[in-house]
Amino acid sequence: MKVSSLIGLVVGIAGLYLGATLEGSNPMAVLNLPAMLIVLGGTLGATIMGTSFDAVKNIPMQYKRVFAPDQIDLNAKVDELVGYAEAARRDGLLALDEVTNTIEDTYTKKGLQLVVDGTDPDLVADILESENNAMRARHAAATQPFEKAGGYAPTMGIIGTVFGLIHVLGNLDQPETLGPMIAAAFIATLIGVASANVIFLPAGARLKQLSQEELHARALVVEGILSIQAGDNPRVVREKLITFVPPKQRRSEEEQAAAEAVAKAAA
Repeated sequence: MKVSSLIGLVVGIAGLYLGATLEGSNPMAVLNLPAMLIVLGGTLGATIMGTSFDAVKNIPMQYKRVFAPDQIDLNAKVDELVGYAEAARRDGLLALDEVTNTIEDTYTKKGLQLVVDGTDPDLVADILESENNAMRARHAAATQPFEKAGGYAPTMGIIGTVFGLIHVLGNLDQPETLGPMIAAAFIATLIGVASANVIFLPAGARLKQLSQEELHARALVVEGILSIQAGDNPRVVREKLITFVPPKQRRSEEEQAAAEAVAKAAA
């Protein structure tokens, strides 16, 4: 689980709850069924119309990605590609043909297979970039419902408030009820703005960040594959690829030596 995402959600909700409590408001007043139906139901309908039903059905899975994304270990990817470079330098590129069958990452597997098949380096880069473009399109489609919902929810909140105020104006002959009725009317706006800025938009932003992290890892893979195809020295390959790893995540010399010893023992 990505702890930061969960912490952010909890802190956001807790801040709203505690702030409302300190002001003397009742935070549970947001559990207003008519307001929730107008805002959440209206937002859902508008999002389906603005995107597609299939994209909306995919929302639960995307929320799972927000809180439990696949972890990308850049150091491990560097080690993996350097290992392939060592095998290619020792036994030739064709020796990687057997290795490709054991690779779990389909992107890396496709790139190495293209190299083994003797594909031109420029064409290898073009094919892998086409894969990236297709992934960008998929990720953009998955993020769109969150961005749309984040835009629609506040407007639906205003609509709910207008409905409430219409009801208030129809009961001006009962002045003792006007205060509670006006307060209830503005709950819809609160629900719309809060849901947009605490749930929908942050989730969309997180999905975009995850997409960028995956593209960054793929850029590392492309650089490694092209270096292997060019016949670069494995040490040079490592120096190239380590630049893709943020300095804080890079291993120390002792950690790297231990990792290499484990890899050799496993081999």
